[in-house]
Amino acid sequence: MEFDTELKREAAKIGMTATLGVTVATSLFMKNKTAKRAHVIAGAAFCGFALWHTFLYDSKKNKTKEVKRIEENTEEQK
Repeated sequence: MEFDTELKREAAKIGMTATLGVTVATSLFMKNKTAKRAHVIAGAAFCGFALWHTFLYDSKKNKTKEVKRIEENTEEQK
């Protein structure tokens, strides 16, 4: 079962929001060993979600190449 790109983007955004919330909430209790550990794990998870979210979008270079390729194909068909 393949999920569409929009659903993956939403999942990444929700993950980023949740982990950022945990990171902020646990930052208030850094003297507590459990909270400190949760803070570090949530921060790392946030970085992972942000990276995943970034990779779900096409780069500008790829879009430019795709547009040029489509324009060339339409010109050839004329």
